[in-house]
Amino acid sequence: MALVKIFESKGRPLSDPLIVHLPEAGWLERVVRFSSLEQQNLVARLAASFWPGPLTLLLPRHPDLPELVTAGSDLVAVRVTAHPLFQQVIRGVDSPLAAPSANRFGSISPTSSEDVRIELGEFIGLILEGGPCDHGVESTIVSLENQAMSILRPGPITEDQLIEFGHIDTFGTPVNTPGSLPGHYAPKKDLQILNTDIKSCVIRPNAGYLAFTEASEEIRSRFSKVEILSPSGDLREAAANFYGALRRLDSSNVDIIYTTSLPEIGIGVAIMDRMRRASYGSRHKTTHPSVKCNE
Repeated sequence: MALVKIFESKGRPLSDPLIVHLPEAGWLERVVRFSSLEQQNLVARLAASFWPGPLTLLLPRHPDLPELVTAGSDLVAVRVTAHPLFQQVIRGVDSPLAAPSANRFGSISPTSSEDVRIELGEFIGLILEGGPCDHGVESTIVSLENQAMSILRPGPITEDQLIEFGHIDTFGTPVNTPGSLPGHYAPKKDLQILNTDIKSCVIRPNAGYLAFTEASEEIRSRFSKVEILSPSGDLREAAANFYGALRRLDSSNVDIIYTTSLPEIGIGVAIMDRMRRASYGSRHKTTHPSVKCNE
């Protein structure tokens, strides 16, 4: 019944699997059955370096794990949380916890308790205050197939960090994982990514701008509201601020949101992944015409 309420509260389809959270790697045997000793050893090495933390591993599920958690798959997404309050909750119930992000399905992910109240306040009875999110974007999801790693969802743990532990297969078998839909993390308003110099673009009136670094007065004057992800151009800071800034623009009185591409290095890969999914999702909610830019 508790699992069903997760899907009902979020408006989440039953075909979208959940991540199972643990307080420590020693609990893995409660949700996972390793396919080989080599896989178990690789997991142990990754766990020693990245757990607790924002790394989710896709592993063979324990037969006792409810199929509803994995959407019928034989694989389960699992990670060890670094948040002390969440660790305390899991240890208190003495059970691994299936827990997605606390937002309505497909909408902007929450990064504060106030975001959770806005998204799910009418559907849930209790919100625990754990402070703002450290990383901003969701965990990196990695599949371990035939002892090769495939990054299924980029996140705070980057490819450069993972490659030290073995080969990364960029052509891994497609797998149904949390947050893998093309339209996800989306604002209610149209979000358009400008892939050229913003100075050459025709901007619609009453627009908002999600900027990576500090914008000039000339650019600011073209928008009704501007949000800066990182004045210094730090990608980690930009990731931490991404959803909050996007949510503020979405709740403002602007009619459309524009943004530009960020450097796709390190965690910038994860930011652009979320940005593209958010843009795709917003386009399928609205019928605004596309922006026109001079070549």
